[in-house]
Amino acid sequence: MATRRWHGTSTRGSAARIITGIGALFAIIEVLYILLVVLGANTANAFVRFIASIAEPLALFFPGLFPIDNYTAAVVVNYGLAAVFWLVVTGLIARLLR
Repeated sequence: MATRRWHGTSTRGSAARIITGIGALFAIIEVLYILLVVLGANTANAFVRFIASIAEPLALFFPGLFPIDNYTAAVVVNYGLAAVFWLVVTGLIARLLR
């Protein structure tokens, strides 16, 4: 008869999952802002303003990093880089914690 062994979850593994989740949330906010700009959402809408108010500080130093004349392309490149940045950095931090 087989016996089952239950392994408890380590605190480091839980912390790593939380860090990864936060990075994913930040990236989702950036991608949502990109989609709102690309799809031409109404900037006077409260939801669009709310997402923009969250996405802009999360973009850190990326807005304006590459001077692109087309506003939509500039948002896609700069905020897209910010989304990738959050995924990579939090992934590295999570890996260090494991």
